[in-house]
Amino acid sequence: MIRAHLDKLLTVVIAGVLAGLVLGAAALPVALVVGLGFGTLAAPYSELPASLRTPPTAQRSNLYANDGRTLITSFYTEDRVEVPLVQVAPVMRQAIVAAEDVRFYHHRGVDVRGVIRAFTVNRRGGTTRQGASTLTMQYVRNVLASDPRLTREERRAATEITAARKLREMRYALSLERELDKDEILRRYLNIAYFGAGAYGIAAASKRYFSTSPANLTLAQAALLAGLVRSPDTDDPINGDADAALRRRAYVLDQLVETRQVPAAEAAQAKATPLALSPSATPNDCTAVPQEQNDWGFFCDWFTQWWGAQPAFGASPAERQGTLRRGGFRIVSSLDPAVQQATMRQVLDIYRVADRRAVPTAVVQPGTGRVLAMAVNRNYSVAANPRGQKTYPNTVNQLVAGGNGIEGYQAGSTFKLFTMLAALESGLPLETGFTAPSRIRTRFPAGDGGAGCGGVWCPANATPESMDGRHSMWTAFGRSVNTYFAWLIEQVGADRVVEMAERLGIVFRAEGDARLARYGARDWGPFTLGVSSTTPLDLANAYATVAAEGTWCAPRPVVSITDSAGHEVAAGRPDCRQVVDTDVARAAVDAARCPVGDQSMYHRCDGGTAEKLRPTLGRPVAGKTGSSDQYETESVVAFTPQLAVASIAANPDDPRDAVGKAVQARMVDAVGQVLGAALEGQPVRDFVPPSESVTYRRTAPRDGN
Repeated sequence: MIRAHLDKLLTVVIAGVLAGLVLGAAALPVALVVGLGFGTLAAPYSELPASLRTPPTAQRSNLYANDGRTLITSFYTEDRVEVPLVQVAPVMRQAIVAAEDVRFYHHRGVDVRGVIRAFTVNRRGGTTRQGASTLTMQYVRNVLASDPRLTREERRAATEITAARKLREMRYALSLERELDKDEILRRYLNIAYFGAGAYGIAAASKRYFSTSPANLTLAQAALLAGLVRSPDTDDPINGDADAALRRRAYVLDQLVETRQVPAAEAAQAKATPLALSPSATPNDCTAVPQEQNDWGFFCDWFTQWWGAQPAFGASPAERQGTLRRGGFRIVSSLDPAVQQATMRQVLDIYRVADRRAVPTAVVQPGTGRVLAMAVNRNYSVAANPRGQKTYPNTVNQLVAGGNGIEGYQAGSTFKLFTMLAALESGLPLETGFTAPSRIRTRFPAGDGGAGCGGVWCPANATPESMDGRHSMWTAFGRSVNTYFAWLIEQVGADRVVEMAERLGIVFRAEGDARLARYGARDWGPFTLGVSSTTPLDLANAYATVAAEGTWCAPRPVVSITDSAGHEVAAGRPDCRQVVDTDVARAAVDAARCPVGDQSMYHRCDGGTAEKLRPTLGRPVAGKTGSSDQYETESVVAFTPQLAVASIAANPDDPRDAVGKAVQARMVDAVGQVLGAALEGQPVRDFVPPSESVTYRRTAPRDGN
């Protein structure tokens, strides 16, 4: 133990002497020791800082489409992807050693010969012109200068020109080389070094300058890259001094010849090689999504929202975003390029990009919550718009999923689903009959802008000739009979309907809606007619829950996430739970077949608002249409057991600018086309019929959550 302590003390003394030599004639060893104090010499250092044992190197995270190959974009603070040493061309390994530390394989972290040489040069010149930093010492400096766990002052101290910094580097380098072999130190150095032009590490540098991989670098390319690390900002041949880069390349080649690693003829040939850059930039963040897939930007934007809400990645949204940009994750998203393309094509057939009205559309997979497509007729861009045009043709507002100030749009009668589910759950059967009048007087207060009569809510049917009369849930849902559902929400309780909507994932983003949901739900009768704002994503996922027989899954933009070490991250897995009784969900699906021209298992459908959908699609389908007051918005939702699609037409800049009733027919056709394209080649699946109990008999409450 005493001998070990003496060894440590001797190492410190040697390091102090060497540091004094390096810093010049004025920095005599004795002065250095006195200046630093005996406490510094006696401080234990056998344990390396955690950042040196396990470097917290920032790495680029990549987001792919669901094929796992098509890159959507990347996220990074430093463009870096770590690679093992075996994936770096031998000539690159030789070049970096020749350029930065020719005696790398002969010293133990501190090069005494290099220190003496630096001392001689510095003393002759009167200034510190050579620092004698070994590659290991440079690695120590790079790690400490970029460690996010250190304070700003500590990171600054890692690069300041002082005897204390040089001594610390030497001490850590000596200790580090006791812990790691040379190849591991070289690997770490190559992955952390900055090569200029925003490229951190050899993998990013190979791609940035030559659009190749580290394994395929030529001698001329390797020598150029190795020469850049000394002055990466000024010698960068893309943005800086290309001539300086070539001079450094020549120096590295000369070093390789001098150390007999490369024949002189090969080096001469490499020197004569033109610079021959083939630059390729790595996209960073959602606005850098390739122009040909610009519409993917809205999906990407929602992905970053989702990531920022996952506790697994940090304690706060800011910390989680930092984790994304430093963590080196490989993220396979749920975005299906073919489904996205089909959805975008249909959206643009309704409104062009320059139209003030928009038709945001979402496609969700029942049973997983995975979002396959998010489309809207807008450019995902921060570019300025013409005067008076807030969000068209360019916007980064999340028009499909909401959030960040986007509250959503009224979805009209699509919300009748929640009333029907609450009624079925309470024990009422699908057969529940009521003679619906043209207008009904309810007990609910009229509220602001409601259809009032004497202070209470009195809604009317849109087309009395086809809606008035005796109805069951099948026909009332199929024909969208307002007065039937106004009566039904009275029977069930508006608060239970609001709770059902929340259970299926409807988020109240508008302050007024959130206040009513929390404090006034019992009196919120108009809720059944969709007066609350929602988004296509929320709506598609709510209907997907019914398609999945009552299993709600949190909407997810990912199929899988792996960290920089290749381990799966659990946050990428589906998050699902049963929120509605299976039989209740099946009953709701049976009634939801009526609006879209399908037939219920009990043959009780009689008319619908989108009857052309089933014959056009050619497979079992269910869904609903909705219109808000004065046809300000129009909505269409349709689903099969495998897929759910929701689309809402609105003017995002002015919700009172009515889109008109006529657009609904085009939306029905568009949604059908999306389903057809997305399900092409997939087996035709039918829905499971509900039991006779939930169909015909009133029972005790059916609680499925």
